[in-house]
Amino acid sequence: MTTFKEIRGTTIESVSSDPANPEIGQIWYNNTIGILKGAIANTGTWSSGGNLNTARFSLAGAGTQTAGLAMGGGTGPTTYLNATEEYDGSTWTNGGNLGTGRALYAAGAGTQTAGLGFGGYYTSNPIVALTEEYNGASWTAGGAMGTGRYFTAGCGIQTAAICAGGWRPGIASVSNVEKYDGSSWTSSTSLPGARSGVAMAGTQTAGLLWGNNYFGGNGTSLKFDGTTWTDGGFMTVPGISRAAGAGTQTAALSFGGIGTPGGATEQYDGTSWTNTNSTLATARDNLGGAGTQTAGLGFGGGPGVTATEEWTSTPGTTIRTITTS
Repeated sequence: MTTFKEIRGTTIESVSSDPANPEIGQIWYNNTIGILKGAIANTGTWSSGGNLNTARFSLAGAGTQTAGLAMGGGTGPTTYLNATEEYDGSTWTNGGNLGTGRALYAAGAGTQTAGLGFGGYYTSNPIVALTEEYNGASWTAGGAMGTGRYFTAGCGIQTAAICAGGWRPGIASVSNVEKYDGSSWTSSTSLPGARSGVAMAGTQTAGLLWGNNYFGGNGTSLKFDGTTWTDGGFMTVPGISRAAGAGTQTAALSFGGIGTPGGATEQYDGTSWTNTNSTLATARDNLGGAGTQTAGLGFGGGPGVTATEEWTSTPGTTIRTITTS
């Protein structure tokens, strides 16, 4: 018979009291009460927020749960918006329009008052390299990317952002990575393999990327230290593509997407992913995301909705009794 030690490479510790700060996945036997216990990640819940003024999908997001930014997006196969909306924690209001309407496909970074939108798609030029900067009221042109693309993703701030992966018609997925310094883009270390339909969280020097492929993902994630990409581990729900992300490299949140239940929500702790078993009330892909792992924001998405949802969770672990049921 296979033992726990053979599977996990360790024995189950016998203790007289539960550990004060157990790690996710830790198992122990409480010999005082004769019960086997373990620690799981705390999960959270989604609740309804204020609806967007304009239904849309393939939009970009930035900011926080109480100061969010929605930019661009589409309402149909050939209708691409320049509309920008700002969220205050309960209501969306219209902001300054983008200079070029486009379906950004989740390429956004920064904050509500210092936002960044880049790449995207529109009918006359399906491989957009345009970059625009937002000051809380209006957009101005920034430096163009070296490689135009859509189904791409980004993270960071307006003056230190990163764009990774994407899709180019006739070329398919790309591995190109570029960094933005507030005025111009420069090439950086490419992804280990070409990807599109990706999501990102974190910063230019501590980023996290996950999802893969317009036609469905393979469940892997990658970490970036500003120079090198390394394996970040497999997601618990494989096949994520065109999801939204929030948080940091060591405390990320993935939600929505295609190729999976469209409301799936997963948390990342810097090493591994955990399925929260909490789902968006409105399952969708190509949605905008903002916020943190404990206070996230999801809005819009396919096939074109106004729904906004707010994620709330508590950091840490919950101790559970292990039973045979």
